[in-house]
Amino acid sequence: MRFNPLPRYIVFMKDTISLLKESGAMLEGHFLLSSGRHSDRYFQCARLLQYPDQTAEALAGVAERLKADIGAGKLAVDAVVGPAMGGIIVAYELARQLGLPGFFTERDDTGAMTLRRGFEITPGARILIAEDVVTTGKSSGESAAVLEVLGAKICALACVVDRRAAGFPLLWPLYAACRVEAGNWEQETCELCKKGIPAVKPGSRKQ
Repeated sequence: MRFNPLPRYIVFMKDTISLLKESGAMLEGHFLLSSGRHSDRYFQCARLLQYPDQTAEALAGVAERLKADIGAGKLAVDAVVGPAMGGIIVAYELARQLGLPGFFTERDDTGAMTLRRGFEITPGARILIAEDVVTTGKSSGESAAVLEVLGAKICALACVVDRRAAGFPLLWPLYAACRVEAGNWEQETCELCKKGIPAVKPGSRKQ
């Protein structure tokens, strides 16, 4: 089956939020996130990442900021790693733009994050973890734990969408293509639950 790409004009002079909207990747409603929290917005970044040109455009600013910090000696990166599924394409595209190896961690049959398929970590390797969306950094933290056991050093995170609650801390510097405000509640305090609006779970991770 042949898929028609989005019109070529979309990739020029567009910010990441515009690309998300035009690809249908930004959804509104009542959603159960993979972190277990509830939100009034969900980012199905796969709808954007299916288009290579738009993906490259969305992440170009992130890659430029990373290159600038690498060139200034503020950051050193040996490889880019993305947690499956959402981080695979993001890691690949950032690795391509940075001229670095890119690979991914994934969950085994028990649901634990692991590194397999012959991917190897050199002790002391400096790793940039890449995600599609960062809400709590849970997937990034799980990947980091696996990689650190193998001797890696996590130097930073990168993502398409930073949708953390205001003031939510991360362990590493974050390079995001865009920052989007969205409702972000525990189930017990969810404003949409209080209104009786059913939540849907569009993500792929089992809770």
